[in-house]
Amino acid sequence: MGAFHAGERAMHERLGIAQRMGEIGSRVIRDHMPDQHRQFYAQLPFVLVGSVDAALRPWASLLVGQPGFLGTPDALHLASTALPLPGDPLARNLAPGAALGLLGIELPTRRRNRVNGHVAHVDCSGWLLDVEETTGNCPQYIQQRELTWRRAPADLNPRAVQPLTALDTEAQALITGADTLFVASHAHGRSDVSHRGGRAGFVRVDGPRRLLVPDFSGNQFFMTLGNFVSHPRAGLLFIDFERGDLLSLTGRVELVFDGPDVERLDGAERAWRFMLDEGLRLRDALPLGFDFKSWSPRSLAAGSWTTAAPGQP
Repeated sequence: MGAFHAGERAMHERLGIAQRMGEIGSRVIRDHMPDQHRQFYAQLPFVLVGSVDAALRPWASLLVGQPGFLGTPDALHLASTALPLPGDPLARNLAPGAALGLLGIELPTRRRNRVNGHVAHVDCSGWLLDVEETTGNCPQYIQQRELTWRRAPADLNPRAVQPLTALDTEAQALITGADTLFVASHAHGRSDVSHRGGRAGFVRVDGPRRLLVPDFSGNQFFMTLGNFVSHPRAGLLFIDFERGDLLSLTGRVELVFDGPDVERLDGAERAWRFMLDEGLRLRDALPLGFDFKSWSPRSLAAGSWTTAAPGQP
C-alpha cells in the first residue's frame, strides 16, 4: 500500500508523479513523532484539529492553552490538557476511537507539522492520541503573525455561538478578506486538517452557500485533495484575527481540474468548490491576539479574486 491511500494515489497518478511520490512518501511520512516534532508541539499556544461527526462530516477546530498543554509521553502518543471550546463541534466528536488530525503551526516562524491518529482516552482533564502518521510541512503561504494574550488563557467561553445555514453578510466579508484558511478532511478512517493561504481574497464567495478555493503549488502530497477524491466533504475554519471570532463550516466538495476558474487566478493549478451544509460562528472565542507582521512571498506571488489588501503590491 505504501505511505499514501487510494485517493492520494489517484491524484498522483492523474498528474504522472506516482512513482516519485511513492519514493518520497516512504521517507518523509512516519509512524511516530521525531524529537523535533515533540519539542515543537510542547511550545505551541494553539493547535488545529480535524474531526468528523456521526454523519462523517469533517469539522476544523482550534484548541488553545498555555504552552505545554500539548505533551508527548513518548513518540507514539500525544496528550492534550485542553478541551474543545464550548459550542465547537469537536466537543461532540472527541471520543475514544475517534479519528483526529492535528496541525501544529507556529505563525511567528512559519513552522508547521502534522500528526494523525485515533483517540485512546478522553476525560474531563484532557485526552490522549495514539499517533499513526506524522509529517512535516513547508512554510509556503503562511503569513507571519505575532501572538499575544488578549485575556486570561483559561477564558475560553465564546461570547455567543450562532448557527448558520447560509453565509450572512458578516461571514462573506470575513471570507473575502481572509488570507488564511484551515481545512479538515477525512477518508479511509483517517481525519486530517491542513493550512491554506494566499493574498487576502484568495477564497471566492460565489453566493450564500458556495465558495471557490484555488489550489496553489505545494508539496504534491495531496493529503487534502486525495481525501476529497475518496470522501468529497470538507470542514473549513476562518479566524477573525482582529476580533477573535471563529467561523466554522462543513459541506460538500467538488474538484475543479481545469477551465476558466483555474485559468483566471495566478498560481492556481486547480481548485475546489465548497457547498455549505451547516456552519456556526463562535463570537469572541479566542483569548489570543494575532498581530500581522509580514506576507509570505509565495502568497504575494499568487492571485486574488479581490483587489489587493493594504501592504500587498
